[in-house]
Amino acid sequence: MMKRAVILFAFAGTVLPVAAQENNDLNLIPGTVQNAPDQPIAAPGHGKYFLENAVGWYSLRGRLAVPVGGTLPSRWANRTSFDGLDQWTLAPDLTVTASDRLSLSFADGISFPKESLRNDVREAYLTWEAMPQTFLEAGRINARYGTAYGYNPTDYFRARTSVAQSSADPSSARLNRLGTVMLRGQHFFDGGAVEVLYAPKLHAPVAMGGLAGPLDPKIDQTNGADRALAAFSFEVEDFSPQMLVYYESGRTKFGLNLSHPIGASVIAYASWSGGEAPSAIVDAIAFGKRTRTLPSFVPLLPATSLSRSFKNDLSAGAYWTGEDKVTLSVEYNFHEAGLSRQEWRGWFANGADPSLAPLMWYLRGYASDQQQPMSRHQAFVRADWSEPFHIEHSDVGAFVMSDLIDGSSLGQISLSYDISDLWSVGVYGGGSWGGRKSEWGSLQSASSVIFQIARYF
Repeated sequence: MMKRAVILFAFAGTVLPVAAQENNDLNLIPGTVQNAPDQPIAAPGHGKYFLENAVGWYSLRGRLAVPVGGTLPSRWANRTSFDGLDQWTLAPDLTVTASDRLSLSFADGISFPKESLRNDVREAYLTWEAMPQTFLEAGRINARYGTAYGYNPTDYFRARTSVAQSSADPSSARLNRLGTVMLRGQHFFDGGAVEVLYAPKLHAPVAMGGLAGPLDPKIDQTNGADRALAAFSFEVEDFSPQMLVYYESGRTKFGLNLSHPIGASVIAYASWSGGEAPSAIVDAIAFGKRTRTLPSFVPLLPATSLSRSFKNDLSAGAYWTGEDKVTLSVEYNFHEAGLSRQEWRGWFANGADPSLAPLMWYLRGYASDQQQPMSRHQAFVRADWSEPFHIEHSDVGAFVMSDLIDGSSLGQISLSYDISDLWSVGVYGGGSWGGRKSEWGSLQSASSVIFQIARYF
């Protein structure tokens, strides 16, 4: 029974088109109708509401180096959502902010209503301006940190927050996700800001792959541990540094975000985080045992050290803005706890054994759930073109994320057009490619095309 449960999780967490909303590593594969346009900041008393429909078709790889158990996922899926973001002023110094999405999905093998109906409360919090430039907030808040586009090492509250979206762009996932229940205090001064927050443990961590009820706010995912953070931002000539200290479950991490303009059209940036930690393999298996998804006798595979050491995470890149509304970002990502070349070989070697394949996919699922890179080295390139060929109200975007160890990649091209102030249409086309024994080439989902239409209110 335990083996069957692990196999089912591996399937749901890696290839199921609609239900796998927790699995960000594989959500990056264009293979789910999980659309969410970037959410704007609502002005007081003025929100954004829209109804959208997204339908997608998917192609699958036939022969995998590491087999995935269960039945084949659907080759089509459809999702209809009502999305809202608003802010209300209750008093001159008191506001309330809310962001929510109600979705109904259909695909082969999706049961109604437990799997097809989903309400995601992304944010719901009060803001009180206790004194000029000093704010106290309480509720479910999206606390985002970092300057990078592909991977932000200092974005400490990203784990287990994935929300339905069709765009595979990591920046879109960062903007559209579940917030964390917390208390936050911020003080702004001339040239800088100080921020302190505390997110309490409200529920024991829940196992990955479970089917939450339609109205479940997933507090057991976002508030499964006591966490605290302090941040200090300031200006030093043309630099904009931010220093952070983060604490969670006995571990302390230090972070630094930097940005610096180079000439009139280039901004260089970097985000770094470091602290004592084990490898991603050790973390994943420990989590599986703690949540009773994996039995206590599961071996540590691929073989790795059990000891903790100081681990570094780094994203460094540059953002260029051209004259014709073209932007380009190029970025290098380093995740020291991720799999090395030797550990990837072990992943494929162990996964060739059908009895160990579910465990290997569990490791991939855990990295996705935590929204951490699976591999140690990767590159990220993204390009955007607003009003291409002078076509007003249109946008073109593309990105490629590549594993620098094996050369495999994930990519997407997106097109959008605003028909009017009330209607917009878009299409996402993408896929993953690489050898059978590569990070992106080993996945069951190969490519997809997703069409969407939105009506704004």
